[in-house]
Amino acid sequence: MFYEIASRFQGTLKRFVPYATIDDISAWNALDDTWKNEIRKAADAIKGYTYSSLPASMFMDFTRIGNRSNYEDLFFAKRRALNTFVLAECVTQAGNYMDDIINGIFSICEESAWQLPAHNSYIRDTPCLPLPDTTDPVLDLFACETGALLATVHYLLANKLDQVSPTITKRIRAELKHRIYTPYLSKHFWWMGHGDEPMCNWTIWCTQNVLLSVFLLPNEPCFQKDVFLKASKSTDYFLKEYGDDGCCDEGAQYYRHSGLCLFNTIEILNAITDGYFSSVYKEVKIRNMALYIQNVHIQDKYYANFADCSPVAGRAGVREYLFGKRIESTSMMQFAAEDFLLGKDLLLASEINLYYRLQNAFTIKEINAFQSDEPVVHSDIYYPSVGLFLARDNNYCVAVKAGDNNDSHNHNDTGSFTIYKNGQPFVIDVGVETYCQKTFSPRRYEIWTMQSAYHNLPTIHGQMQLPGADYKATDVSVSLGDEVSKIHMNIASAYPEEAHVTSYERTVTFQKDTSIRIQDSFTCNPWKEGDVVLSLMTYEKPVFHNHSLFIGSLGEISMEEEVSVTIEEIPITDARLQTAWDHEVYRTLITPKTTTITMEIKQ
Repeated sequence: MFYEIASRFQGTLKRFVPYATIDDISAWNALDDTWKNEIRKAADAIKGYTYSSLPASMFMDFTRIGNRSNYEDLFFAKRRALNTFVLAECVTQAGNYMDDIINGIFSICEESAWQLPAHNSYIRDTPCLPLPDTTDPVLDLFACETGALLATVHYLLANKLDQVSPTITKRIRAELKHRIYTPYLSKHFWWMGHGDEPMCNWTIWCTQNVLLSVFLLPNEPCFQKDVFLKASKSTDYFLKEYGDDGCCDEGAQYYRHSGLCLFNTIEILNAITDGYFSSVYKEVKIRNMALYIQNVHIQDKYYANFADCSPVAGRAGVREYLFGKRIESTSMMQFAAEDFLLGKDLLLASEINLYYRLQNAFTIKEINAFQSDEPVVHSDIYYPSVGLFLARDNNYCVAVKAGDNNDSHNHNDTGSFTIYKNGQPFVIDVGVETYCQKTFSPRRYEIWTMQSAYHNLPTIHGQMQLPGADYKATDVSVSLGDEVSKIHMNIASAYPEEAHVTSYERTVTFQKDTSIRIQDSFTCNPWKEGDVVLSLMTYEKPVFHNHSLFIGSLGEISMEEEVSVTIEEIPITDARLQTAWDHEVYRTLITPKTTTITMEIKQ
């Protein structure tokens, strides 16, 4: 789609000029007053910031001990600080933050590498090299992010930087050429796409940032054209991973690095071609990709989550609002505006992408003022491309994952379900711990959060589910209705032969405003009591009494058949998990005495 459109374009590519530079004082003065005050305070709080060096030994921590956070914490903190100073300088126009800005520019330009240690390789799925080769830059997510950051700084402040010394902007351009432009056109990195090779959020995330790094600056027309065509082709490689239903198999968190990066990619391509790509916003797949984030939102901070996605996937905001505006969805605009206001994060303080923060600054007034009589719609939906089922009534939201165990950022979770009651977690998917070397290695499924035994799934003859496309749900049937929504599947194929399971059928029946019924029936050869153990993950402490599992004060799950129950407490000590869970979680192990397990939640 995109490469075909790009190939037909015969006009002159323009420079990308999205928002006012520092030279347009009136535009910056017109921004939201609260935002302006907050950005000034944030910059004043860190004035004189020390941009830490990134020692080689810290880079080697990843290959030596598997730690990636020591290096990444410093890497990201420097970029956040520079972003804050740049925006504050644009607001104040006084020169008070220029030294901090110049220090930040040179500190980043002097780094040996812009790629993360965890991404320091040239061939996909090969071991990372212990140190970077400064003569041969790697284009990973954060090299491309850094390129976009410095290009945005150059775009906003070029004239003011040149008044101090033309050497500053010259240095930025030289580093962009060496670290971004040259490798982008002269080398093939896996995320650029080739044939049927599977892509993920990397493709569009990197592509968006390369486009920013090139088109925010004046560059030669022939060079621009080459980048334009290559980026359009990569966008097509990214889109081939999606079904027409637009479901993001990486989850709501990664939508921000996939669907929203696609949005900004389209915006850039439209801007530099005078709207030549505007028709893509009417494509069904693009519209469905946009609306995915609204559909998987549960309530307040919670999202239906599977794989590496956290249930607390981050607030929607300006980019979701603008995407909704482009596809002319008032409901999505309302959803994004409401969530943005609930989040109370005017500055996007944790964001390292300066362009996003610029986009935010120039949209806040509009999003604050937006009001619609159209309610935010969360309809029942089934995404066949991934096997994701969501159904709701006035009190409950049920999400079930069919599909297979071959999603990007996969957990072995085929057939698992989550339930929220009045926006509170009732039956949960825990999420994922802080990334480390093991996370993206052959030992990934040694991590407990990745295992089916820590999802709402059975362990059969001691066997958990296995990863891969062959380990999947079969015989899936779905019906969605105003009164009853239902999904049925057989998940026996998600288990290895050693499980000796010929059939494991799961049916989730959601009778609106009445009950939720989960019925499992299985055939194993051999089978005796204890060969099948069902895990049930909850956030509130469960108590088993009189054939019912009471989940804190939220409600109860009644068991129709005779079962024995063991309850385990799992401490939450990992920093990433602690962003979703304030206290321990619980795993209830349910051992049936027959070959059926029927659980019912009555309203």
